[in-house]
Amino acid sequence: MHHFRAPDARRFISASLMIGIAFVIFGFSFGVLAVSAGASLLQACAMSLLIFTGASQMSAVSVIATGGSAASAFGGAVLLSGRNAVYGLAMAPVLRGGSLPSRLLGAQWVIDETTAVVSAETDAAKRRTAFWISGVILYASWNLGTFLGALLGANINPSDFGLDAAFPVMFTAMVVPHLRTKAGRRAALFGAIAAVALVPLMPIGLPILVSALGMLFGLAPQQPLTTNSETTE
Repeated sequence: MHHFRAPDARRFISASLMIGIAFVIFGFSFGVLAVSAGASLLQACAMSLLIFTGASQMSAVSVIATGGSAASAFGGAVLLSGRNAVYGLAMAPVLRGGSLPSRLLGAQWVIDETTAVVSAETDAAKRRTAFWISGVILYASWNLGTFLGALLGANINPSDFGLDAAFPVMFTAMVVPHLRTKAGRRAALFGAIAAVALVPLMPIGLPILVSALGMLFGLAPQQPLTTNSETTE
């Protein structure tokens, strides 16, 4: 049993609640879009409860809404969610050692945002706390937003209120702290070059999957930085 200091827990709760606000907003827009595409309240909520990956859900519903086939919607969603397998490599140590039910639940919560919150920590115990706190809050936030959006129906257009821009803005905010490390800068550079270069050459979804491999830079052993003051004292 791991013991965590209250300040750490409060810090993770605060960070997760800030991200959770964006989750409620984007989940709301997903619920509206899902119902507009013909899904029922139950179907929209079930999708968020069982899938819990916003980009894939939005992709699938968008394809259906524009007249695409179920196969096309499924294929695009799978390609977009494939990046979670890369996240799983980085998150495996956090979930290792738990019971089978806890690992299965944890696997459901391995997404961009929980990975970002955890990867900002270096202590193993804090990483585990950060994961479970962020997982609970973000899962609840996403599903609350979906329920509210689906409940209100198709009378709201997400783009009219800029709701479709919630995730890109949030992703940008999460990237900034990681640019302070050499591995973070390498990952960002690889992802940016891969995405821009491959978009004209590959089907939708694949450039994102390839650029997500930049996370592998984070698996390399990190060398502690030595400041000038440390070398001169």
